[in-house]
Amino acid sequence: GAFLIPYILFLIIAGMPLFYMELALGQYNREGAATVWKICPVFKGVGYAVILIALYVGFYYNVIIAWSLYYLFSSFTFELPWTNCDNSWNSPNCTDPKLFNASALGNGTKYSKYKLTPAAEFYERGVLHLHESRGIHDLGLPRWQLSLCLLVVVIILFFSLWKGVKTSGKVVWITATLPYVVLFVLLIHGITLPGAYNGISAYLHIDFRRLQEATVWIDAATQIFYSLGAGFGVLIAFASYNKFDNNCYRDALLTSTINCVTSFISGFAIFSILGYMAHEHKVKIEDVATEGAGLVFILYPEAISTLSGSTFWAVVFFIMLLTLGIDSSMGGMEAVITGLADDFQILKQHRKLFTFGVSFGTFLLALLCITNGGIYVLTLLDTFAAGTSILFAVLMEAIGVSWFYGVDRFSEDIQQMMGFKPGLYWRLCWKFVSPAFLLFVVIVSIINFKPLTYDDYTFPLWANRIGWGIALSSMIFVPACIIYKFMNARGTFKERLAYCITPENEQHLVAQGSVRQFKV
Repeated sequence: GAFLIPYILFLIIAGMPLFYMELALGQYNREGAATVWKICPVFKGVGYAVILIALYVGFYYNVIIAWSLYYLFSSFTFELPWTNCDNSWNSPNCTDPKLFNASALGNGTKYSKYKLTPAAEFYERGVLHLHESRGIHDLGLPRWQLSLCLLVVVIILFFSLWKGVKTSGKVVWITATLPYVVLFVLLIHGITLPGAYNGISAYLHIDFRRLQEATVWIDAATQIFYSLGAGFGVLIAFASYNKFDNNCYRDALLTSTINCVTSFISGFAIFSILGYMAHEHKVKIEDVATEGAGLVFILYPEAISTLSGSTFWAVVFFIMLLTLGIDSSMGGMEAVITGLADDFQILKQHRKLFTFGVSFGTFLLALLCITNGGIYVLTLLDTFAAGTSILFAVLMEAIGVSWFYGVDRFSEDIQQMMGFKPGLYWRLCWKFVSPAFLLFVVIVSIINFKPLTYDDYTFPLWANRIGWGIALSSMIFVPACIIYKFMNARGTFKERLAYCITPENEQHLVAQGSVRQFKV
């Protein structure tokens, strides 16, 4: 409940305005994330930054889809493999949930952190083989079962993207609509379970004390950009294929609203199950509530295993995860492919080969995440690859468009496409509210950084340094490109500055001293 307040606030003041900005930017200029900066060449580094961030996310996001595929294959049995403790991967201390007693948790231990249930052991010992790794320094070899699942995922992505929007547009009809059907079915069934009401009440309850925690605000901001796709170059890439007079304002409002309403509704499906789990184990809701992989691959599968017709529900749930994952991964990879292909004609001429190269490259690097200690690599990438760096990239994008290209000129571009200018609200958000908000969140996220952990494991100092190196590797493109563009421009200091901030199609005016931003 407390999370919803900053989530909705950030949606209104940053999510929607920047979503609209990226759609209009891509649609008007007909370019990917890098070449779209022909409007202000000095900011081209922002394009390369978001492309690299999208590539980093692809390395580990495909692994999560591979886990979903592995779970889907494992679900085709009469008895789900995470139901009991009689499997080869189970430890001697494995506890049957039917015999579970809340007193077994010990002081301060939440059920969601209890790692001796069949579902938790299937995930950590049967799928990840985490018990065979001592930490990020001891990865081991890739698991062959997960390698095959990852290969299948990459092949699906390749054939969905190899012909561009001609193929991906058709695939999306399935990957975008099927999850809604499944979500509706899971929601209807979830709210009929005992304890569901308590779970939903906990979901809607607002604990105002949590709003004092910086992490709640940072998580809400990051989640907005993850769920809407702003800042990854995805929206710019797909919008570049729109008709010039397409109503992207309507698209921005509808899509961002539907996306966030879907997230809100999915919360009911999740918390009804958490309420049911708390009821079954006679513990508090907060003891079973968790996030990330623990929710998707431990608690939800465990809850499904207790339902009648558990095999059916497991298959349905993991098909939903699989289609959701492929849909999101397609967007990220399209941002990389379109962004670079528009910038380098040789890649555009050999798009299929380039798509294969990107797909195969992500497969090879993702192998690090499916080793015995692969979860540590994935956690590192998930924390650093698209955390502070994506917020910084969107901040620079907002500054580049609003302050250097100019809100007035951008509004004129939109008027050319749709026949009307954006209202005062949108222009104020683009120029003042969104950049100020993003700057605040970037600073707070850096100040509140804590050394990385995974459950009880604390990452060594060198791993944190590598993580910050990964984050900086994308952000460094912004200042590097500014310096490169300035040094390669000709003329006096003011003329060089003029060439850097003047749209490419108007640079002939610089020599005449006619610069829209300032007079040379």
